[in-house]
Amino acid sequence: MNFWEDSLLCSLSWCRHWLSVNLLLLRPPVGIASSVDYLPSALNLDPNNFQGYAWVLTTIGGLLVGLSVHYLGAPTGINAAIDEIHKEGRIDYRLTPGMIVASLLSLIFGSSAGPESPLVDINGRVGSWLGDKLKLSEGNTRILTFCGISAALGAFFGSPLGSAMLALELPHRFGLEYYEAIVPAIVSATISFAIFRSLTGHIIGGFYEFPTSPPFLPHHLIFAVLLGVLGAAVASLFIFIFRGTQRLTQAVPLHPILLTILGGLGLGLTAAIFPLTLFYGEHQIQIIIDKGAQIGWGLLILIAIVKMFTVSLSLHSGFRGGFIFPIFFIGAAIGMALSLLIPSIPPSVIMLCMMASVTVAVMKTPVSIPIILTVISDTNLIPTIAVASTVSFLLTMKISLIPTQRSRNSTPEKLL
Repeated sequence: MNFWEDSLLCSLSWCRHWLSVNLLLLRPPVGIASSVDYLPSALNLDPNNFQGYAWVLTTIGGLLVGLSVHYLGAPTGINAAIDEIHKEGRIDYRLTPGMIVASLLSLIFGSSAGPESPLVDINGRVGSWLGDKLKLSEGNTRILTFCGISAALGAFFGSPLGSAMLALELPHRFGLEYYEAIVPAIVSATISFAIFRSLTGHIIGGFYEFPTSPPFLPHHLIFAVLLGVLGAAVASLFIFIFRGTQRLTQAVPLHPILLTILGGLGLGLTAAIFPLTLFYGEHQIQIIIDKGAQIGWGLLILIAIVKMFTVSLSLHSGFRGGFIFPIFFIGAAIGMALSLLIPSIPPSVIMLCMMASVTVAVMKTPVSIPIILTVISDTNLIPTIAVASTVSFLLTMKISLIPTQRSRNSTPEKLL
């Protein structure tokens, strides 16, 4: 067989695998997105209807999450998933049903953690399952695992390129290294994005509407450097709070179900005072954009700090979820506060730079996050966002929230 025949067969084989993985992996994103959008309204779980009684909603949620994890089992989250990708090229899929149930309950009942980690976890596991069924090598199974993760994130964020890069950056602290998965991941994210948006009717474009969207101006890069420094400081504070909460929950010998119940109670009581901290923050960011001036800069900063505690409490008490949108919310709140203090800088510039710089400093994803934020904000500020992200990344290279992020351990295997 000559080179061209071998290349053609390789391409046809991977096209078959990409199609299979996308058809399988569209189900969890569609199901989770539909459930999160539909169930709270169907069950009348709008926090506005509870006023000072949000703690009832979140405490019940804590009980249900605790029971689901106890009886169905559920993986611990992105730390374990990344470790398995590095070690085995796959993620153990035996606990996938438990993860789906626990994640949905967490999202529906007011957890401050986001859906990104469950999507990575669930869809990566299905990709690994498909690789096992196809009897692929470890390297090729790892690629299908990345395809699954990319498909989920592409559908969720609406940015195929940014989502594929995010899937490949997450396992590492200093840039993506599984370069053989780049093209399959982009293809999977693109197919998933197109089909998901067609099936659900979600708009293609920005999530958020800023009052003004200024063009890129060179002097904004100076602001971006300063905002990158500030973003690194905010991220360091978040990591400090997150680790402190972890030590506190580990020091208290409570049954896991009781811990999730108390965690839910804590989230609800906090939401009674700071309603914007309830849920993971995707929709609350638009409230900050629209009503930030009415809220005031001091309260916005306080809300951002409280959100750091509620995210930490959610994850360490047993709720299942991720970091990205909650950190976007934290960056948006602080960014809006700064724009009120420094009105000469457009709010969109400050908010997006803060959202990016804080997230990149925590997640170590300097390539993907600027792309994703540019898409979901429907702006043309990617040079400014990229500068802020790079500065915060460089300043926090020795700080990590995800301990399993590391360099790949071996050279790429020969692919199909």
